[in-house]
Amino acid sequence: MVEVLLGLGSNIDREKNLRSALVALRKLFGVVDVSPVYESNAVGFHGDNFYNLVVAISTDLAVGKLSLLLKEIEDNNGRERLAPKFSARTLDIDILTHGTQLGVIDGVELPRDEILKHSFVLLPMADLRPDSYYPGSTHTYQSLWEGFDDNLRSLWQVNFKE
Repeated sequence: MVEVLLGLGSNIDREKNLRSALVALRKLFGVVDVSPVYESNAVGFHGDNFYNLVVAISTDLAVGKLSLLLKEIEDNNGRERLAPKFSARTLDIDILTHGTQLGVIDGVELPRDEILKHSFVLLPMADLRPDSYYPGSTHTYQSLWEGFDDNLRSLWQVNFKE
């Protein structure tokens, strides 16, 4: 079993879709550790604000099989696969890390580069696993957050009820 960190986001029926995703993840993987939920502006397009969080699961699934399962959860929550990359979405689930794997595995970049680019990914990771190390580095998620550019910290925690 390996710990996998997943990024979840939604800007359409945000609470409903995130709750649904958490139910599906618990059904598949049992215990799911959940970060606080943050609201942020849409990135790359004009649209409604997103809710984002990070969850930790344990699995023995390979990256490719896990990715297919996550796409199924997205599809079950109305994800439109033909929509532009930067557009509104009911649910987005990204594999951020899969243990300590590095590189492109089964078509998935690990660790996902958004971790170091977006506060809505890094802050929930720092909340959930502050003392865990970014794969391939000597930096913890907390230390990465502390060094994150203040100009890019545009998000706020929301009161999300599971």
